[in-house]
Amino acid sequence: MDKKELFDRIKADGVKFVSYQFSDVTGKVKSVDAPVERLAEALEDGIWFDGSSVEGFTRIQESDMHLTVDIDSYAVLPWTPADHKRARFFCDIFTPEGEPFDGDPRGLLKKWVKKLDEKGWIYNVGPEPEFFLFLQNDHIHPVPHDVGGYFDFSSNDSAAQVRAELVEALNSMGLEVEVAHHEVALGQHEIDFRFADALKTADNVLTLKYTVKAIAAQHGLVASFMPKPIFGINGSGMHCHQSIFDKNGKNLFFDAKDEFHLSKLAYGFIAGQLKHAKALTAIVAPTVNSYKRLVPGYEAPVYIGWAQINRSALIRIPRYTVGKDKAMRAELRFPDPSSNPYLAFSAMIAAALDGIDNNLTPSKPLNNVNIYDLSREERITRGIESLPGSLKDALAELAADEVVKNSIGSKLYSAFYRAKEEEWEDYRIHVTDWEVENYLMGA
Repeated sequence: MDKKELFDRIKADGVKFVSYQFSDVTGKVKSVDAPVERLAEALEDGIWFDGSSVEGFTRIQESDMHLTVDIDSYAVLPWTPADHKRARFFCDIFTPEGEPFDGDPRGLLKKWVKKLDEKGWIYNVGPEPEFFLFLQNDHIHPVPHDVGGYFDFSSNDSAAQVRAELVEALNSMGLEVEVAHHEVALGQHEIDFRFADALKTADNVLTLKYTVKAIAAQHGLVASFMPKPIFGINGSGMHCHQSIFDKNGKNLFFDAKDEFHLSKLAYGFIAGQLKHAKALTAIVAPTVNSYKRLVPGYEAPVYIGWAQINRSALIRIPRYTVGKDKAMRAELRFPDPSSNPYLAFSAMIAAALDGIDNNLTPSKPLNNVNIYDLSREERITRGIESLPGSLKDALAELAADEVVKNSIGSKLYSAFYRAKEEEWEDYRIHVTDWEVENYLMGA
């Protein structure tokens, strides 16, 4: 889209304000807002902002930062009122000297996308973000908005009405929603949008999250992407369907002669992500709460392995349908929606490339095996390892894995690790309701 087309669209859309958006290291969306009349200046000169208080931009010499607008990320925020209609752009962060800021998560992913582009490859991701809708209360003890279950339908289902409004809003913002439905748990939902290259998909994940929250709030609801908000029921994941295409649209994962219709490149991709799975966990499941989801019994992966169809495996290969070569993909099942998609996709690419570049071969597929039902001894015999059981353990794995550690660069790694160490320490010293219930009278 060129500038003339952009300004024509803005005029037709009745935009009054513009939100220039970027991400901090944890994936929170930050914004610098301005009247639409300043857009031409912003496109020409960028937008200056003080980054000294943004997570990951901590040094005083990083206080003056510069946003460069990605013109193709233009979208109207459909929930904003007509007389204050707001549009958004995603931006890249630069230093005052005009160099890409190495603490910019979006800029990091662009570097990995460029590296793949130099190979003639496009890394596609199709995420399945899950979330809960809760009634507004004290936010401490969440109450699900409905009592539906997996794929439930009701003609009077207000949650379905909210989902319909969400789908309409997301489509208007360019996400191409493919399906929306009720998930397993009470009040839990999933909205899947069409796969795209990693950068566009990461932008779309952030767009979906703040759109869901904004529209839910207009209905008096609280939307949460917390991985495990309620004990004893399924948590929310963000399974990521991955493939590599060439620039002619050929799926490089597909090989008609292979037993599982997977190419050598696909096997290397899978092997790399399995090899680095423990370290990846810190980035794709980055909160203390993430590890309350990654436990047996709730359809979340816990053990490191791959399989065709098997949903207890860390990586699942959906069954091939004749004539659907482009649908061949590897589903990574342990990411959750609390992750920063720019960091997550960067680390996922790096792990996969390590497997491809070094001709790694994955272990035998765990087909027709429910890994949850295996005893510890059976898992050891089969060589099946477990994911880290806590954020603390995951951070230790990350620190020891040079491939994943280096995938996000020294500045982002330091900022991310520091933020997560602080999160773990804050969690460690807090007294929980469970502790009070079990020890107040019994200790």
